[in-house]
Amino acid sequence: MFQEVSTRANFPEMEKDVRRFWKEKDIFARSVKQREGRPFFVFYEGPPTANGLPGIHHVLARAMKDLFPRYKTMRGFHSERKGGWDTHGLPVEIEVEKTLKLNGKQDIERYGIEAFNKLCRQSVFEYIDEWAQMTEQMGFWVDLEHAYRTYDSSYMESVWWILKQLWDKQLLYQGFKVVPYCPHDATPLSSHELALGYQDNIEDPSVYVKFELEDEPKTYFLAWTTTPWTLPGNVALAVGLDIPYVRVRQGDERYILAKARLSILQGDYEVEAEIDARSLLGKRYKPLYRYLIPDKPAFFVVDADFVSVEDGTGIVHTAAAYGVDDLELCLKKGIPVRHVVDLQGRFKSEVEPFAGMFVKKADPKIIEDLQQRGLMYRAETIRHTYPFCWRCGTPLLYYAVTSWFIKTTAVKEQLLRNNNAVNWVPSYIKSGRMGNWLETLVDWSLSRWRYWGTPLPVWVCEQCDERRCVGSVAELGLTLKDDLHRPYIDRVTLPEVRRRHAEGRRPDRRLVRFRRDAGRAVSLPL
Repeated sequence: MFQEVSTRANFPEMEKDVRRFWKEKDIFARSVKQREGRPFFVFYEGPPTANGLPGIHHVLARAMKDLFPRYKTMRGFHSERKGGWDTHGLPVEIEVEKTLKLNGKQDIERYGIEAFNKLCRQSVFEYIDEWAQMTEQMGFWVDLEHAYRTYDSSYMESVWWILKQLWDKQLLYQGFKVVPYCPHDATPLSSHELALGYQDNIEDPSVYVKFELEDEPKTYFLAWTTTPWTLPGNVALAVGLDIPYVRVRQGDERYILAKARLSILQGDYEVEAEIDARSLLGKRYKPLYRYLIPDKPAFFVVDADFVSVEDGTGIVHTAAAYGVDDLELCLKKGIPVRHVVDLQGRFKSEVEPFAGMFVKKADPKIIEDLQQRGLMYRAETIRHTYPFCWRCGTPLLYYAVTSWFIKTTAVKEQLLRNNNAVNWVPSYIKSGRMGNWLETLVDWSLSRWRYWGTPLPVWVCEQCDERRCVGSVAELGLTLKDDLHRPYIDRVTLPEVRRRHAEGRRPDRRLVRFRRDAGRAVSLPL
């Protein structure tokens, strides 16, 4: 009455039979079609990059992507499950760089942006057959026949439209900020990219440096840093107004530091005086290095609310161009910002002892130099967590650049409310990793100084700094058949218009053109 069931089951063959049945009967497409008219459960795949082979971690992710649309479909929802391919960004560029044996942006520009981007386009589907095979073998139901591709002009235009909405709401802006920066790829990174590259137990210098007061020979401020390479860029020292300080004597030298940090001193010492922080404000000291000296006042003591006595000396070495707090403080106090390091992470030629050296390799040279000049109090090492580029593995620098940002901080409270409404699994993510990240939210640095990506749709007037953001190809007189990538988009100018004259001035009747803010691309998971 019943068909005999063999005890010798061949599970791989059974899987093949099921897949064959699904394919012959078009089960996936029919399961979607029979629910047309029902409430939508929208699923757009967070797309993988097909220029690399799939791995076991992709199987896990795709299993989760498959689970929820299947469940919602069984509950009667209409879920089309549109697949996608991430065809832009550093992963693609880096693979092409390796193939061409190029090393960094300068090599790419010598090779030619047009030729380089053509190879990027060709490479993005190198392993698409392997991806399709893996997708079918694991039974992941997703529409790859009508998948979106991020290099298509239609997709790129949709990114432009989103950016234009943000622009109109004054949520897209250009700013000068210290951001995580990869000197190899020569581009800023966003805060969530930064989180992908932290490595633990990294050994770095831990040094206590002597800054001699200008009018008190052999009296020094002591400051601590784990980044000696920033010392040639020092412009100020910061103290905390509510922190008690002392002047101590060791031999024929005197040191000023926080009373709570006396434990960092080596050997016997004599406390000569307790000092109110306010009496230190404005005191001038001799710069450690006299290269690229600013043309405005620098090298004096200021107050800052971020100074603490949890570590260090209670006096913070401030290099405006290489720290988030440093830059904000210096802009607030009117202290000039200067770069002694170039965009490749190497010291500029003017910084003669270390010219051309990568900053991390220059650390021991700087320590040795300061020791020889009697300006190093202590030099040790520390093991701590340090960020590296999640793509190329280069140590990241905090570096002041002009970049484009989305003002995510303007909607921080809304983001926090939405996070609290999410049913997180496991539940501790809500107030843990995600909640902590949102509580310390910073504006999203979205521009990348690269080549193979969606160009930022901002055009700048040739005669002034007026800027315009476009949200469609039609505004440029283009169509979706046009290639919107660099270098072609860099050649597109907005139609000539008559410049509007400022109030109180005679009309300026010259025609002006707008050129794109070249060299900027965006990397958006939209």
